[in-house]
Amino acid sequence: MSRRVELPVTAELAGVKVDTLLKKRLGLSGTVVRRIKWLEDGILVDGQRVNTRFVPREGQVLSVRLSDPERRSGIVPAPGPLDIVYEDEDILILNKAPGVPVHPGPGHFSDTVGNFLLDYYDFKGVEADFHPVHRLDRGTSGLLAVAKHPHAQEVLKNQLHTPDFRRVYLAVCEGVPAPAAGWVDAPLGPRPGSLVEQMVRPDGKEARTHYEVLEIHGPRALLRLELDTGRTHQIRVHMAHLGHPLTGDFLYGREQPEVISRPALHSAELSLRHPITGAALSFRAPMPADMVRLCSDP
Repeated sequence: MSRRVELPVTAELAGVKVDTLLKKRLGLSGTVVRRIKWLEDGILVDGQRVNTRFVPREGQVLSVRLSDPERRSGIVPAPGPLDIVYEDEDILILNKAPGVPVHPGPGHFSDTVGNFLLDYYDFKGVEADFHPVHRLDRGTSGLLAVAKHPHAQEVLKNQLHTPDFRRVYLAVCEGVPAPAAGWVDAPLGPRPGSLVEQMVRPDGKEARTHYEVLEIHGPRALLRLELDTGRTHQIRVHMAHLGHPLTGDFLYGREQPEVISRPALHSAELSLRHPITGAALSFRAPMPADMVRLCSDP
């Protein structure tokens, strides 16, 4: 099941080169056009293969293949649970479980979102590779946007850190930040000697996080957080920088297996513009049970 889009050639569009129609009317990037033009069924006019210099006539129909003819990621399909919040021909929105990595890597070659999703595609007969739009840490739960083809991925990645693509997180931290709402504006970069840790450093990349205390539960607070930038471990490092590390954050706070087995962070809200239709879409995922327990007063 491949994904194609069609463009009827009106009187206004007649006489315009295919290359221009693909880029100006359908919004395909040069990278995507270069990839599809070599495919046997990549660019068709009235069902016949054409090159990008072809000039269609009024009444003809330009058709373009968007889906992957072959998988280049190298990810091996493997069965596993997926909580699909939304799906259409171009995108999926997943509610990722805590503890599940997004991408395969050392020690995780067959138990990631990528593995599970390709297995799901095979089962459904969907012609697609793994095209995540953004990342979530392994321990972070919640909403994750995934594209089904390179064009959708590119469009959505260009929306990141703009008003069109908004992510809201819920977190539980140690202590209660004061003031109860504010910005953390502190540049982030790698910690010397560590392969994974980040730290606030003056020569780091700009990073801004808005936080708001929603509830106080004994020695902890439930926070609503929104990112103005998207640096690695941004929320975790910024909250530790404030002196209020996330509960259970073994890297930037302290491990607390008796209360939660991971950093208490959840991607709760996600809004974006659909990469093909431009429609505004919004999604929510309820806080998982381990974080709900942290917010239950004794």
